[in-house]
This record gives sequence, structure tokens and C-alpha cells, in this order.
Amino acid sequence: MKKLGLISLLFTLFFLLAACGSTEEASKSSGSEGEKTKEEAKEITITHKYGDVTIEKNPEKVVVFDFGVLDTLDTLGVEIVGLPQAIVPKTLEKYAGSEYTNVGSLKEPDFEALHELQPDVIFISTRQAELYDQFAEIAPTVFVDVDYANYMSSLEKNFNLLAEIFEKEDVLAEKMDELKASIKELNKEATASDSRALILLANEGKVSAYGPASRYGFVHDVFGFKAVDENIEVSQHGQSITFEYILEKNPDVLFVIDRSAAIGGEVGAKDTLENELVKKTNAYKNGKIIYLDAVNWYIAGNGINSTQSMVEEVKAALK
Repeated sequence: MKKLGLISLLFTLFFLLAACGSTEEASKSSGSEGEKTKEEAKEITITHKYGDVTIEKNPEKVVVFDFGVLDTLDTLGVEIVGLPQAIVPKTLEKYAGSEYTNVGSLKEPDFEALHELQPDVIFISTRQAELYDQFAEIAPTVFVDVDYANYMSSLEKNFNLLAEIFEKEDVLAEKMDELKASIKELNKEATASDSRALILLANEGKVSAYGPASRYGFVHDVFGFKAVDENIEVSQHGQSITFEYILEKNPDVLFVIDRSAAIGGEVGAKDTLENELVKKTNAYKNGKIIYLDAVNWYIAGNGINSTQSMVEEVKAALK
């Protein structure tokens, strides 16, 4: 009986020790999983046109090659270290200072400067797309694009991504409420107007037109201005047109983007447009040729603040 009691006691001790070991291992495993989850929460994987890229949230050394992205980061209160300083919009002129590293121009990046800077992340867009692999060799590179056929949803997607990377969701929510309210008010007024609009890009004596679903089609699709021509070819550089075409369509409003002014060209949009044919249009007669901020529209668009500025600019057509 004593032997049986001893054996029973040994079995009990064995099971107790095994249970403790199992609990300890489970605790270690749980702790390990918890740490792993925390590490994963510090990272974000982004899928874009050129593949997947994983970066740490709140990267410190940020380089931006798209002024719409820079505009948004500035609005969200995110610091950067480098940008192309060849042309810097007035609204972002503080970034022209020597405290920021100059990494070339929008079309000709300074890869040597980038290598020296060793950024944590680089943001690029269409103008730099063909050089994606060269950027990606230096640092994780995020390609940001805009779907002009679905303009606002595309912008919001980009804004949300930037807010998530830098954990600025609360700031973004407030800014988006303001922007949406401005657009809603503009759309209401523009929709109620009978004025028909045409969007033009002037470039060294030539003009091209943009209609709905195009690069600047949000003036119609989102802001609510009626299009003088619903069948304009959708093209990145617009449909090439003549001054006879402008007179034939006879728009009530002409929105003009001066590409020459944006990139330092020689022939201004006003000299190009205000000829004898255009002067016969309703737009000219009624003082409704609206010369838009060329740099803002051609170079720095698709940001939070720049979009808000666009809303304010086109409102002039409703006065």
C-alpha cells in the first residue's frame, strides 16, 4: 500500500510539472506572438502599379518627387528631408530652402544626392515612373497615381494611404471634411448655372482641350461645370484644337492653364488666346476667361491644399 501511495504521488508530481511547463511554454508563445503583432503593426505593405513595398510607419527620412504628395504631407504636418527644387510651387516655397536636400528635378532626379541621403522612403508619380527600379535600389519607393475617371475616390485613396503611413488619420479626417464641404457648395452653384465651360492647356502658342473624365475633367465631373463638348478625346496632354474650334463651340467660360508659365516657357497663354477669333466668344465678351494658377494645376495638383485652392480659383467663373 505504501508503494502504491508513493507511485501515485510521483505520478501527481509528474503531471503537475508537465502542466507548469506547458503553461510556461504557452506564455512564452503568447508573448512571442504579441511581440510579433506589435512589430507588424509598425509596418505597412503597399501594393501599387510596380509591385509591393513594405515600409515602417512614420519613416523619418522622407523624399518626395510629387508635389501633390508634398502638399498633402505638408497639410498633415509631416516633415520631409528632400525634394526636387528645380521648380517649387509658391504654396510650398518653404521647401526651396537649404535645410532640404535638392534631389534634382521632376524629370531628372539626382541619384547621387539620393544615395548620399539614404532615405527611408521615396514617393514618386507618373513623371518618374520609368525610373522606378533605380529609385527602388536606393530605398523603398511608393508610386502614387491618380485615376482621373474616378478623381475624388482616387484622391481619397492616396490621402488615406499617406495618413496611415504617418498615423495622421485624425488630421486627415478634419481636412477632408473641409474640402468636401467646399466642393459640395461649388458643385451646387455650378450645377445650377447654365454656363458651359471649356478647359484649355496653352503651350507655346498652341492649345489643347480637356473634357469629362480627363486629367482636368474633375472641373466637370466633380466641381459640376457643364461641358461645352462632351466628346473631347481623353489624353494626358489634351486634344489638340484650333481657335476656330473654340469659336464654333463658343463656351461661356474658358478655364486656361498656362503650361509655358508653369515650366518657364516664353509664350504666355494670354498672348496665345486673346486673338480675333476667341474675342468673339461669350467667354471673352463676358470676362469669363479664367487664367488658373499654372504651377498649382500643372505641377502641384492632387494634394489636399492644392485641390482646395482649385475650388477657390474656379469659383471666379460663377461671380
